[in-house]
Amino acid sequence: MDGVTAAVTGVRAGARMVARDDGRGGTALPVLESDGPLALRRTRGSGAEARVMLVGAMSGPLGGDHFTVAADVQEGARLRVGSAAATIALPGQIKGEARYDVRLTVADGGELRWLPEQLISVAGSDAYVTTRIDLAATGRLVLREEQVLGRVGEDPGRLSSRLVLRVAGRTVLDQELACGPGAPGGWDGPAVLAGHRAVGQLLVVRPEFADEPVSAQVLGEGAAVVPLAGPAALVTAVAPDALVLRRVLDAALGALAP
Repeated sequence: MDGVTAAVTGVRAGARMVARDDGRGGTALPVLESDGPLALRRTRGSGAEARVMLVGAMSGPLGGDHFTVAADVQEGARLRVGSAAATIALPGQIKGEARYDVRLTVADGGELRWLPEQLISVAGSDAYVTTRIDLAATGRLVLREEQVLGRVGEDPGRLSSRLVLRVAGRTVLDQELACGPGAPGGWDGPAVLAGHRAVGQLLVVRPEFADEPVSAQVLGEGAAVVPLAGPAALVTAVAPDALVLRRVLDAALGALAP
């Protein structure tokens, strides 16, 4: 994309990865494609698990940008995906929201651990993030989302996020949250963020939860775990900052998916 086109329409960029069982007790990555400000790097794996790092080659997303990241974990494969640094939603020269779409699929017997760093909503930015996950009946998933509203001492931008989970073709979770200027009233009130500036979710899907569902419980101040209508559990947490939020979600992860 040339500079003139990018200045008018924003940047369009994508990253795509496919993981498959290599037949030797490990996981191969036959597809590892990325362009523009998104870069995928394979790192040292552990046992049968392949590991990929998502690296931002430039700032963004800016207003008008549209990033798409997709991962396909095939039968018997195991994949762990992280990111090298936080994603920072920034205001741009183009009016309109920046979009960041994540599309994840996991086949029977596959396992995906999606653990990126947090998304930071900078003052003046407008970002819409969607994450859609399709799991087969015996697929496994650990997914962490963390969002920070504004840098230190800064007001937040507008940030909207939607998380959709389907297991064996059935919708198990479909929820949306909007925060910051222009969001529906009450987003910062006691029923939602209660003045906190970091919010996160941990989604865990394991076939054994079908027979032994997770119990609903409060996890300290500002966090709770709830079972979903399927072999899944959702942890939702708010915290004063990203460090406290990570500690809460890490503790929940250790309990639900050691």
